[in-house]
This record gives sequence, structure tokens and C-alpha cells, in this order.
Amino acid sequence: FAHGFAVLSESAMFHYKCTDYYSPKDEMTVQWNDPAIGIDWPLKEPILSQKDTKGLRLADVPPAKLF
Repeated sequence: FAHGFAVLSESAMFHYKCTDYYSPKDEMTVQWNDPAIGIDWPLKEPILSQKDTKGLRLADVPPAKLF
């Protein structure tokens, strides 16, 4: 499962519900613009969080993290 979004307005509010406490060891960040994923984002130079700038290409994600 992965989620991502682009805000095209001046502001946005994003909420999501979790079923457990945050677990950083179970988190993985994938590059937003990885060509292997194939999303045609409407923004070419988005403002990213520090964590998102360090995302891996999908091909570089360790197999054990995928399943």
C-alpha cells in the first residue's frame, strides 16, 4: 500500500485513520516520481518533506519490505 497526493489549491486538510500506533521501523518511502510507478503528476517540482526527498526507487526497495 502506498499513498500520495498533490495539492493544487492554496491549502488542503488531510486526515487519515490508523489502526495502530505509528511504527517507524515498518515505514518505507518510495520516490514520488519513480518512472516504474508511472503516475503523471500535475506538479513537476513539488515541495517535499525531508523524509520524502529520501524516498527509494521501487526497484531499490528491499523485497522483504514489499510483502
